[in-house]
Amino acid sequence: MKPTLYIYCFFLLVACADTPSKTVASEKELAAKVVALKPTTTKDTILMDSIQSPKIDFSLDYIMGKFDPKTHDDFIELSTKHASSKGMYLRKDTYEAFKKMDEAARKDGIKFVIRSATRPFNHQKRIWEGKWTGARLVDGKDLSKSTPKVIPRALRILEYSSMPSTSRHHWGTDFDINAFENSYFETGEGKKIYDWMLQHAASFGFCQPYTPKGDGGRPHGYNEEKWHWSYQPISKILTQQAKTKLKDSDIGGFQGAETAVSIGVVEKYVLGINPECLE
Repeated sequence: MKPTLYIYCFFLLVACADTPSKTVASEKELAAKVVALKPTTTKDTILMDSIQSPKIDFSLDYIMGKFDPKTHDDFIELSTKHASSKGMYLRKDTYEAFKKMDEAARKDGIKFVIRSATRPFNHQKRIWEGKWTGARLVDGKDLSKSTPKVIPRALRILEYSSMPSTSRHHWGTDFDINAFENSYFETGEGKKIYDWMLQHAASFGFCQPYTPKGDGGRPHGYNEEKWHWSYQPISKILTQQAKTKLKDSDIGGFQGAETAVSIGVVEKYVLGINPECLE
């Protein structure tokens, strides 16, 4: 082999080496793969074929939302230009992709408002226990009284709310836009927003994890949520790692957690998503 060929092979090996130094990839590691991508047109911007999912090994604590996004290097606070209030956080890669999508949508007369973003374990615990104890009504009912048996009560809450440790909102890849009722997205301005998302969201890397159950291979999980969208290049990795790392027996630290094993929360809810979000 000629000397010049030896040198070429050496640099090729160095360039292809993959030795991540952190459990969770930093913004710098993802920038070249995700953030630097530029829209090509208004309506069809970042093609999913161009968005490569980086190799990241997430810890179980990260998957379960047991960290503070305010101090995590990979998270950033959302501008009130995009969020309904201060104090919301997303992963930096997710937010950059959202901003590109938002810019394209505004040109088409569509305005997104993020109503909910990252929710760590304790945030989700407050939501869950509020519904569990009756302090937070569900369809006008105090479930602690209307549904005293624990498994039916948990299943009732699980129609729309995750158990702490199992929510995609832990990950910083998922957010809710504009309204929390499917009916809003079926008429008027809401329908325009939803139709735009169905046509264009995938071009920016976003998918709807909770489509109608029984349709498209989703027999289990939460009810349909037209407002909930997920940044697929990262959430796909997290879903795959949750499948292998997260067990029903790991779930605890809140009222009603004892039902997780009987219900099979990981298989039916964490993994009970739109198959297109895993492609």
